Amino acid sequence: MKVIVCGAGQVGWQIARHLAGEKNDVTLVDSNPELVARAVDSLDVQGVAGFASYPDVLERAGARDADMIIAATYSDEVNMVTCQVAHSVFGITRKIARIRAQNYLGAATADLYRREHMPIDVVISPEREVAAAALERLAAPTAFETASFIGGRVELLGIALEADCPVLNTPLRQLTDLFSTLRAIVVGIRREGRLFAPEPGDQLFEADQVYLLADIGDVGRTLEIFGKAARKQERVVIVGGGNVGLAVARALESGRDRMRVKVIERNRRKAEAAADALERTIVLNGDGMDAEILAEANVARADAILAVTDDDKTNLLVSVRAKAAGCPMAIALINDPSLASLTVPLGIDAYINPRATTVSSILRHIRHGRVRAIYSIGDAEAEVIEAQVLSTSPIAGQMIRDIDFPEGVLVGAVLQDDRLVKPTGATRIREGDVIVMFALAPDVPEVERLLQVAVDFF
Repeated sequence: MKVIVCGAGQVGWQIARHLAGEKNDVTLVDSNPELVARAVDSLDVQGVAGFASYPDVLERAGARDADMIIAATYSDEVNMVTCQVAHSVFGITRKIARIRAQNYLGAATADLYRREHMPIDVVISPEREVAAAALERLAAPTAFETASFIGGRVELLGIALEADCPVLNTPLRQLTDLFSTLRAIVVGIRREGRLFAPEPGDQLFEADQVYLLADIGDVGRTLEIFGKAARKQERVVIVGGGNVGLAVARALESGRDRMRVKVIERNRRKAEAAADALERTIVLNGDGMDAEILAEANVARADAILAVTDDDKTNLLVSVRAKAAGCPMAIALINDPSLASLTVPLGIDAYINPRATTVSSILRHIRHGRVRAIYSIGDAEAEVIEAQVLSTSPIAGQMIRDIDFPEGVLVGAVLQDDRLVKPTGATRIREGDVIVMFALAPDVPEVERLLQVAVDFF
């Protein structure tokens, strides 16, 4: 597949890296020649320096015979015009645009992206993706990472194991015997910085970070078994009243649990806009780093603090200060993945990486065949892939134990005839089944081959 990726920032870079690693013909376009040169030197991609929306630049990028264009520059308007030019001038059939401004995403603009107006097939909103990720983190407060699959019926849980975890030093094979009715499988373990797919004889140790795929009905029991007692969230403080904070506050105040929410926003204009947009949420105008403002928000009695300003260091320090004041849970928005490693020594419970959520969302729309959802783990170290099994797939009709999966791949859930099945070696994969798999990044191309996902994309 020939793909043009516009924008060589963090998101564009990761998308190009993924696609090039899967042997696609990728051209990266950016107005900054240095970013283009860096990409060409380190990735198996071609590069074009210039403005992505200019027809001559797209011509040089090979738009005449491109299958897809992904517009992920920093400008919404450039992304929109790029897709329009790609459609009107070059007839590119698949167009994806990243659009940040909520003014372009409201109900009034619902028809804007139709083919006869501004032909964009998929609009990705980073703020909405991040807000959804934040809500998932709050829903499972003792997990440092969460994601939903199979329409919310299966949950990915990232759990950090502590000294009081009841199942430490227990082989995974024995765990299956001890909790035979538990519909959850450990699919990945990060130990001393290395992520791997475990064998049945592997044990769990203190300080391990484990990734599980669990039936949504067994999430609470799974967390208890791994030493994470369920906590009910009633009071939440959000630091940052921008698009992300506002979206989370709206969802929380209108949810079934009707949580008590307070928002702290430093910018007075944004604080006033947030106060006007929210009904039951208290909005405080002040600096989230200020101990007096945190005290006014009663952070010591809050069940969680969510730091989602546009500054990573502020989010980290606000989270640390809130934990020191007695808040049991802190979630920080971190754009720079190199800072994520600080969350554990700083005692921060969970973090949200906007780049990872946006990359995962875009990947979900550019995979071939029947891939239905993708979640990227860490710094593109692994993926959790939800896919439907095609009749032409080599795995159709085979038992899991007989499928030649790479060592870095584990099947964590199977949906058969609308019934969730906990997979074992004897589970037979059938045509039409939906499977959820954990795959280390180097093994993703082989997973796609086994799924026969390279069949007719369009």
